[in-house]
Amino acid sequence: MIRILIFLAAVFALGLGFAWLADRPGEMVVTFNGYHYQVSLMVAAVAIVAVVAAVMIVWWLIKSLWNSPYTISRYFRVRRRDRGYQALSTGMIAAGAGDGALARKKSKEAAKLIRSDQEPLIQLLEAQASLLEGDHEGAREKFEAMLDDPEMRLLGLRGLYLEAERLGDRNAARHYAGRAASVAPQLAWAAESTLEDLTGRGDWDGALKLVEAQKSTRQIERDAANRRRAVLLTAKAQALTDSDPNAAKAAALEANKLAPDFAPAAVAAANLLFKQNDVRKGSKILEAAWKAEPHPEIAELYTHARPGDAVVDRLNRAKKLQELKRNNAESSMTVARAALDAQDFSTARREAEAAIRMDRREGAYLLLADIEEAETGDQGKIRQLLSKAVRAPRDPAWVADGVVSERWAPVSPVSGKLDAFAWRAPMERLGQLIDSHEDEADVPVLAAPAKPTKEAEVIDHPAIARTSSEAPIEPKPAVGDDQVTPVTAAAFAAIPNDAEPVEPAEELARLPDDPGVDPDDEAEKSPRRFRLF
Repeated sequence: MIRILIFLAAVFALGLGFAWLADRPGEMVVTFNGYHYQVSLMVAAVAIVAVVAAVMIVWWLIKSLWNSPYTISRYFRVRRRDRGYQALSTGMIAAGAGDGALARKKSKEAAKLIRSDQEPLIQLLEAQASLLEGDHEGAREKFEAMLDDPEMRLLGLRGLYLEAERLGDRNAARHYAGRAASVAPQLAWAAESTLEDLTGRGDWDGALKLVEAQKSTRQIERDAANRRRAVLLTAKAQALTDSDPNAAKAAALEANKLAPDFAPAAVAAANLLFKQNDVRKGSKILEAAWKAEPHPEIAELYTHARPGDAVVDRLNRAKKLQELKRNNAESSMTVARAALDAQDFSTARREAEAAIRMDRREGAYLLLADIEEAETGDQGKIRQLLSKAVRAPRDPAWVADGVVSERWAPVSPVSGKLDAFAWRAPMERLGQLIDSHEDEADVPVLAAPAKPTKEAEVIDHPAIARTSSEAPIEPKPAVGDDQVTPVTAAAFAAIPNDAEPVEPAEELARLPDDPGVDPDDEAEKSPRRFRLF
């Protein structure tokens, strides 16, 4: 556009010049070699312009002839380069499609037409062709050669990293990833692998610096960066708890500030504050974390914040937690455990049963078994509760990559991934057993006798099963093993008057699955807690 405007301006200027000369007539006399040449001023101007144009045309012809060898060679060179790039493009498409033979053919053709120092992608195509052909050693040589070229260094490190991962050499893979991350921290694969290496070695400060670099390059979002920093700071606080309590407390408090709902950070911060006799601040941290998400570790630390407290004081602190999070199974379990320690069996039983109604799981049944053991010692009821615990879903735990841990850890022991542990129920059981509705109502349990007796006789009379005026009695659905089928008044009325009475057994027979309690062991029993695993 600018060139067009300049051309129009030049034409307009020439037109104005010739119009100006046309309005001012005159003559021009030239004396040369004894001759006088007289022309008008307009003719002289046109002649001068024509001479200048002729000179320019002649100069262009001479210059074109002079540069013609170079022009011809450049034409063929451009044509050769275009063919090379066409071959390179076809080879890259073939490599992406998995056609190793075509990729190798086009890589050779591109290498003949284009020099590899002018186009680094030829080296990549050759390496990809080697990988498709199964020549991993040749591919590694190509990737190592790329390390000398600044433009191809990151690509070479990526290729060597993938080859090390394929061979299972984690140390070599992390070495190449570390080199790449030091040059370009925005690379996700390099940063993640380096982060796993740093966390695996316990270099929490180095991992924090890497996360900060990821955040500054906007590789990860702000919330994700804060979460990672909270996890790393919590791990650092746990590592420095014994050696440097002040640094550990600072790290834990920062982690709790970044993620107030992260239970391990809250527990670590509160524990360090309790050790320094700052119970008030530590309790506030635990209360805030409990409101966000109740966790048994928070409840355990909160109720035992002061080691010298009586069991009644711990029960009151547990009830305070329950007020912060009502209608929650974990709150009821916390109060039930504290009430059991305080020998308040009615409160403990009520809260444990409430926890079962809200979240049926094995821990609540085990807690009921503990309460039954401490209050009555009824072994029949205890066995019934333990059988229910076996069939109930498992309690939540820290789970990562199929590994169940009682304590939180910053990285997975299987994959080395950061923040892999999640608080959830382990998925080890295929499904719940098909059971009757024995949990919905209280079912009486027969207490085991102290000594064995003879087997009770069974009444087998046809009048009980069927009467002359009534239809056959439909069979009742099966009930659980711990239920007793009641004998109704209608059954007694159906017995004829001339039926022979049967003497009752002196004592009930001992149930096959209830061996009873040995009198010698009953006096030596001590309070304990039931665990399935």
